[in-house]
Amino acid sequence: MRFVSGPLAAAAYFGLAAGAQAAVQIHIDLTSQTMHVESTHGDYDWPVSTGRPGHRTPTGVYRPQRMYVTTFSRKYDNAPMPHAIFFTGGYAIHGTYSTAMLGQVASHGCIRLAPENAATLFDLVKHEGARIEIGGHAPGSDAVATERERHRGGHRLAAAWRKRHLDEALGYAPAKPRRTLRDWANNPLESQ
Repeated sequence: MRFVSGPLAAAAYFGLAAGAQAAVQIHIDLTSQTMHVESTHGDYDWPVSTGRPGHRTPTGVYRPQRMYVTTFSRKYDNAPMPHAIFFTGGYAIHGTYSTAMLGQVASHGCIRLAPENAATLFDLVKHEGARIEIGGHAPGSDAVATERERHRGGHRLAAAWRKRHLDEALGYAPAKPRRTLRDWANNPLESQ
């Protein structure tokens, strides 16, 4: 037997190693708020929470970019994100302790799982790699919106949701006139 070294041997070794690994297939359906996972260790179906109105979860096909057993959100009050799998920018699949909210929109755009499911998924992805596919329309979003409108950041959808849900409640509140800066400058001690 002859020993082969150098770049050819390394390419052959890593080519075989990459071919031997099967990627975990992660399918997230925003419409049903569910995740279906296919791996060599079995298939799983779990409820998830995705982005609420004004905080959409991006759709498309992704690969994991970074993984952390424990991390905290710098943007949202240092919220814990156990078993985080970041797939694009600041968006991640991670565990949540708000398990009562699973199955409905509740996040700022991340995909939340029960902590034990997040740990299982983390281990699968760590050993097999992953392909993450996100599709559908989140409940409460305007399902007839075009792709172009949804890719503009969801601002119109959030405004429509606020108008539909918040204006109804605020319609019963008494209207208070607002004081302008000029009013205050003329009489700073006057209260409303």
